[in-house]
Amino acid sequence: MYAVVRDRSRCLNLTAGQEAWVDLLDVEPGAEITFDEVQILKREDGSIAVGTPAVAGARVVATVIRHEKDEKIRVSFYRRRKASMKQRGHRQAYTRIRVKEILG
Repeated sequence: MYAVVRDRSRCLNLTAGQEAWVDLLDVEPGAEITFDEVQILKREDGSIAVGTPAVAGARVVATVIRHEKDEKIRVSFYRRRKASMKQRGHRQAYTRIRVKEILG
């Protein structure tokens, strides 16, 4: 099975057994989470269900593995002819999940 789910502001393409990164969730590692807003669902028999906006009764169950931070990126600000330069770093926080099953 294959599902496209909406998680807050992003759409995720998920299959059973897959590991994926999502934006930071406020849950403990080892907990189960459920994505109820399934937009597209492709079943084993090849049929496709498209929701308007969500497929009724479909959901994706996943387990939280751990919380991680991405690699640091450096952002530079430079003002020409002012002898001014500034640098800033950023590390995005993510939650790694493993999809247990897709129900629908």
